[in-house]
Amino acid sequence: MQVRVKLSLLDGRGAPFMGAGLVWLLRRVEKLGSIRLAAKDMGMSYAKAHRILKGLERATGQKFLLRRRGGHERGGAQVTPYARRFIARYEKLEHRIGAYAREAFADIF
Repeated sequence: MQVRVKLSLLDGRGAPFMGAGLVWLLRRVEKLGSIRLAAKDMGMSYAKAHRILKGLERATGQKFLLRRRGGHERGGAQVTPYARRFIARYEKLEHRIGAYAREAFADIF
């Protein structure tokens, strides 16, 4: 047996706005330079990816992406320095919670 913990961050109303899937999406945008390509790579529609990313920015009041309009040839997106720091902190929290959960699981089971 093992334990696995899923971490979600909630906004002031208690609605989730950040989880592992969003981190994956941001990492794909960072690698591919495009929301459209990142969404396609994850098997997600562009509209859904855009909506999730806008929700993240709304919940935090911060820009996570610098977007460039221009279509397939000139458009794209870049992850902001703030987003990189936020992702690092989220992953640190996720790691710490996971370590605690594994330790507690071993003690209890």
